[in-house]
Amino acid sequence: MRIAHKHLWEEIKIKTGLLGNRMDRMPDIAFRMMSAIFKVRDIFFPVGDLLDQFEIREGQTVVDYGCGPGSYIKKASRLVGDSGQVKAVDIHELAVKAVEKRISREKLTNVTGHVASNGKCPLEDRTADVIYALDMFHMVREPGSFLEELNRIAKPSGFLFIDNGHQPRDDAREKITASKKWEIVTENKRFMKCRPVV
Repeated sequence: MRIAHKHLWEEIKIKTGLLGNRMDRMPDIAFRMMSAIFKVRDIFFPVGDLLDQFEIREGQTVVDYGCGPGSYIKKASRLVGDSGQVKAVDIHELAVKAVEKRISREKLTNVTGHVASNGKCPLEDRTADVIYALDMFHMVREPGSFLEELNRIAKPSGFLFIDNGHQPRDDAREKITASKKWEIVTENKRFMKCRPVV
């Protein structure tokens, strides 16, 4: 019994310390490892097609919250067109540096990178037509504050598309409902579509 508990504790330590679960900011080494894995993944399994389900239209302002190394920004840039904007936001400085390199390399003139700090996003109130937060919700230590901040930057007519991250759907759904800042409109296996409560 004691050995099983020790094994479980070590697994929890690996998940929280290396992968960033239940942490706001992933350790630098974990971010670098994740970025390398995503580069390979994006070659063989392009993830941008998911954005086709987010009702993104030309001219909109889209926020990629928890953008990581920027796997989705090229597709988002194309969807909003020259008259739209993509705001790539992350709390990790290395993520925003990676996004800025990608912006320069791929000439994404309608994309900008932004570092969020102390639970605050540097974007103006009511900026976003669409926010998506993918594969990161499990790392948010204070989901109520996080969802309130996303509500602040969303237009009243905007939408949030959020997935579970690495947590059960029931847990993710409960956090969204408890925040009282978002109403789940629809959901499918991959994500939940939410409208801001204003």
